[in-house]
Order: sequence, then structure tokens, then C-alpha cells
Amino acid sequence: MNDDIASPFRFPAVDRKKVTAAFDGGRLTSDGGVLLLSQAERAMGICQRLATCIADPRDPARVIHRLDDILRARVFAIACGYEDADDLDALRDDPGFRLALGKLPGSGAGLASQPTMSRWENAPITRELAKMLAAMIDIYCASYPAPPAAVTLDIDDTCDVVHGYQQLSFWNGHHGERCFLPIHVYDTATGRPVAMLLRTGKTPSGVEAAGHIRRLVRHIRRQWPETHITIRGDGHYGRPEVMAVCEGCGVDYVFGLPTNAVLRADPEIVVAADACAVKRAQRQYPVLRTYAETRYGAKSWKCQRRVVARIEASTMRMDIRYVVTSLTEGSAEHIYDTLYCARGQAENLIKLHKTQLASDRTSCRSPNANQMRLILHTAAYWLLWRIQQEIPKAASLATAEFATLRLRLLKVAARVIESATRIRVAFASACPDASVLKAIATNLRPAPT
Repeated sequence: MNDDIASPFRFPAVDRKKVTAAFDGGRLTSDGGVLLLSQAERAMGICQRLATCIADPRDPARVIHRLDDILRARVFAIACGYEDADDLDALRDDPGFRLALGKLPGSGAGLASQPTMSRWENAPITRELAKMLAAMIDIYCASYPAPPAAVTLDIDDTCDVVHGYQQLSFWNGHHGERCFLPIHVYDTATGRPVAMLLRTGKTPSGVEAAGHIRRLVRHIRRQWPETHITIRGDGHYGRPEVMAVCEGCGVDYVFGLPTNAVLRADPEIVVAADACAVKRAQRQYPVLRTYAETRYGAKSWKCQRRVVARIEASTMRMDIRYVVTSLTEGSAEHIYDTLYCARGQAENLIKLHKTQLASDRTSCRSPNANQMRLILHTAAYWLLWRIQQEIPKAASLATAEFATLRLRLLKVAARVIESATRIRVAFASACPDASVLKAIATNLRPAPT
């Protein structure tokens, strides 16, 4: 530390007493909660799994930073709010991060630097990235103690704006931006991430979406051959190719369906819509909702399928939304309100991933490097999700978003004291979430061997 920074400076006096300060507190970290991330990562083994997917041509005798430790440092930094690799230069000697990576706080080499991080972000080839994506699906399956009887997976794409001419970036007229449209897949009921795939900035075609879903289902089936899978998506995914793949794989689906003249003229829907409008007018309701269903088959479909319509009459207009599904049981209201509308929670999970973990920082020129970043940010998502699962259910933080968890549990100051026989981490006595932090650390502690 240079003399200018170490020199004392003043604050306004308090009760006639001078207030001076200096950066001479010793081994302090502002990210004491990174130790929770370390426990969560070692319990799940995420970085070790990802590291085994990447070829490491380095001479083992000259390696200072193992590949899994390089990935750990990057993922921990993302979870703590340091989304840029440049931030690792400032964190190399942070005692909290050193402890989280199994290094002594006062001796030995520091964390890997930014150039090392950047080299490894650009190192994986396409085949290795495919292995890493498969490993992330394996992590999802392993997060369940036993194969579940049924899961519902939400698939959606989101606008990832670029500020240059990165490869795969396209101008998207709907969003009015030059962007990527990465595909996100979540187990929305539990908040688990399943797969994140970087792709070009145009809406996926039916053939492309069907290929992604086929590979995803095939990989999950290897782990869970008996689990019933349901896929949900908006109108982008209500394509005949996607529905045919789901039916061929034995997977149920609930997809949005864009309106057309044939659906608007369907007798079942017309009768229900007229009855809804008349009832609303007679009873002077500001808005009235009802439901109908029919069998519909477009020219590009090989068969007719069940279509559910949500009909809403108001003083302003008549609004009808359609959903196509392979499910044969359940009323039209249940299909739309309970099943399809629940996919709105996936938007909140995308916000956690893209906004609160800054996974839209895909500023590398190479698409492989940007896909690698998406994987690393997903790994950070997993660690925060795991910490959230260990919070006592009665605590208010049990349902908090990641930004709140970071502020309350990770960005916690601590003094690191190293002696000859032990290392002591001293958190503030007035830490407002001391009981929650202690409970998480206790729950994540590995079982004695």
C-alpha cells in the first residue's frame, strides 16, 4: 500500500471528538461471505466438473494455479458482484477470497490474475463447451437427492444487447437492438437452472428449437428415465417441429399459440366469446374472463391438437389468448391459469441470471468465449441458489433475491487473523444477519469422515 493511501484522513467531529481514519486495519475483507460460496461450491463440485471438460496443456510441474481454482475464483467473484475479469487483479490478495480457495491469507501466491482468467475464458473449443453444457445438466439432475416423479421445464430466450459487432450478434427488429438471444431453461418450480445456450440474435426457428429440446430431453433421460417431463414456452416455441419432437420423446408440452383467422372463427371459441361479452355487458362488470377449448390443426401440422382459449371481455375490447397442449386432463381454466401462466416466474429467474448476476456481459468477440461466460455466470447462480436453500425457512431471507443475498450475506466485513496453529475469521459483532449466516455455514459444513 502506498503512503498516500495509508496516510490518515479526517471526518467531521462527533460530540467534540475528532474523527480520523486510515487504511491500516490489517487483514480485512469486505466479502466475508465468500466462505459460504466456497462451502456451497465444494458441496456441489461445480468447478471441478467444469474443469474436467477442458484440456489443460500446461506442464504440471510449472502450474501455479490449478484450472479448477481459476474457475472458482472467477465464479466466486461473479457471485460477489465482480462481474469483470479485471476485478480479479484487485482481489488477488483479498484474505477472504484466498481462504475461499484454500490459500493461507498471508503467504504463498495470490489468486490468478486477469490475463490468466481471460486466457481460460477464451481457451475452450466448441466440443469442450458442449461437454460443459452437458455437465451443467448433470449438476441439475444431481441437485435432486432422488429422481423426481415429474418436472416442468420452462424454455425462453432473452435479449442480450451487444455494444459492438461480436460474432453471432444480429439486429433484432422486435427488440430494436443488436443482440444475442440466448436460450434459458429453468426448473421454475424450484428455481433451478438447467441450461443456458448462447445463440444468434434472431428468433429461433422451429427446427432449431426442436433440436435444442431433443438434446436436452435426451440428456435428462439418461439420468432420469422414468421422470415425467413437461416443457412450457411462449409462442416462439409453439411450432409444429417442436411439438412433434416432444410427442416423439414422450414429453408433454404447454406452448403459447399465435392467433390466426381460423382460430378466431372457430365455432366453440366464437360462442364462448359472444356469451362472455353479453354476460359482462348485462352485469356491468368492468372485465369478465372465461375459457374455452377446441381441436385445431394448422396446415403445417400432421394432426389436430388440443387448443385452450382464455377469453377476456372488458369495457375496452375483447382479448383472446391461445395455448396448445398435449395434456388431455385438466380443465381449460386449469391449463391456462395454473399451468401456462406459471411460466411467468421464469422471467424472474432470467432477471436474477441476467441482471443481478450480470450474465449479459458477453462482450468477447468470440462466441465460444461468450458461451463460456454464460456457463460461469450459471455456476454463480447455482452457488447462490444453494445458499438460499440452506437459509432457515422462517427467515425473511429465505425468499430473497440474489442481490439481497449478496448485500446481506456476502458483502460482510471480516478480519482474518492467522496464528501458528489456526486461522480465525472475526465478523462484526453487530452483523444484522449473524444468526442466518451461522446457520448456513453450519448446514453446509461437510460431514466428518
